[in-house]
Formats: sequence, structure tokens, C-alpha cells
Amino acid sequence: MNQRIRELAGRALDKVVPYTWTTLDYDEIQKLQEYFAELIVRECSRIADDWVNDKDDGKNYPSEVIKKHFGVER
Repeated sequence: MNQRIRELAGRALDKVVPYTWTTLDYDEIQKLQEYFAELIVRECSRIADDWVNDKDDGKNYPSEVIKKHFGVER
């Protein structure tokens, strides 16, 4: 796991279970997984946007395709 993944995982833990992550129940684990996945998708979207040169209406940006595929709204 690289440094950026560790940072995103830390953000997810801080948001979902700030009090402790040593004794997670099923619902907390599910929330963590969903938020972590959303952070990864948002990161991918940001990276994809950096590669786009011609921004018309934004409908066909790689970031929009990625977010739609994973069901993440902006």
C-alpha cells in the first residue's frame, strides 16, 4: 500500500469511526469500505481531470464516467 492509499484510509477511519477503529462492528466496517471507495474514486476523478485539455460541457470527462460507474456524486 503506497503513502497516498494510507492517507486516504486514515481519512476514512477519521470520518467514519473517529473514536476507535480497533473494535469495529459490521455496520462501521461497511461505512468505512464505502467511504474509502468514494475517496479512491474522487482521487481517480481528480487525476482524470488533469488530463483533460478541452473542457466543453463536462459530460464526457473521464472523471464523470468513473464517478457514474461507481455511483459517486460530485
